[in-house]
Amino acid sequence: MSHTYTSDDGKERCHWCASAPEFPAYHDTEWGFPVADGQRLFEKLCLEGFQSGLSWRTILTKRENFRRAFHGFDFDRVARFTEKDVARLLLDEGIIRHRGKIEAVINNAKRAQEMVKEEGSLAAFFWSYEPEIGTLAEPQTASTSAASIALSKELKKRGWKFVGPTTVYAFMQAMGLINDHAKGCHIRAKVEKARKKFERPEK
Repeated sequence: MSHTYTSDDGKERCHWCASAPEFPAYHDTEWGFPVADGQRLFEKLCLEGFQSGLSWRTILTKRENFRRAFHGFDFDRVARFTEKDVARLLLDEGIIRHRGKIEAVINNAKRAQEMVKEEGSLAAFFWSYEPEIGTLAEPQTASTSAASIALSKELKKRGWKFVGPTTVYAFMQAMGLINDHAKGCHIRAKVEKARKKFERPEK
């Protein structure tokens, strides 16, 4: 099975890009490029939690609505949300109106604040789980890994919610902790170059 397809522009891309018109731009400019910004890391983990049981296209098309609803995923602001905010969000047709997932974001914002105090930054913590190259499965062939299982377990221990191993693996793929672009995808080399230049955050 090929994990790439030839796009209209003649370039090879990961096969999942062909399933929605919103995907190629996201794939070419965001997916897999390393991220150290704590707010973006928090946002992505929250959005992956919202995706649970749904498609990424559903979340991606609503991403700006989510950003508006959760103040750009500024976790210091979200941590102050109250039951009144939950009620407001449950009426917001622009997002996924799932009480458990909304409450998980608020909970996780508080846990993120704790993590910053304990670890220095979200980036320092998450990047400490970057797996060794030799431990990775072939690109596009796995939905979990030893690293995602370990990270999921630690997040749950710290009180985070909606952070199962599959959710965490998708987060790691998207935030560049691994380069899971298919071999043959023209973006794979760009991501690898970005990862080599990327300065890993230290605690």
